[in-house]
Amino acid sequence: MPVQLDPVLLEVLACPAEHHAPLVLGAPGDPEASAMTCTECGRVFPIRDNIPVLLLDEATGGPADGHPAP
Repeated sequence: MPVQLDPVLLEVLACPAEHHAPLVLGAPGDPEASAMTCTECGRVFPIRDNIPVLLLDEATGGPADGHPAP
């Protein structure tokens, strides 16, 4: 079952990295994952108990892992 977040919340959430790009629900290759993906750097942030964890240390993928943006 895909994660459901308030649409207003989705509009204001942004990647915590310096570019502050928008986030989309899901992960690359799994649009129903409990995660949010940055549209610019490709970092994937987990969603735990319907709360996005927007900490760079918790993210996977992206430039730090050597993965380019999607």
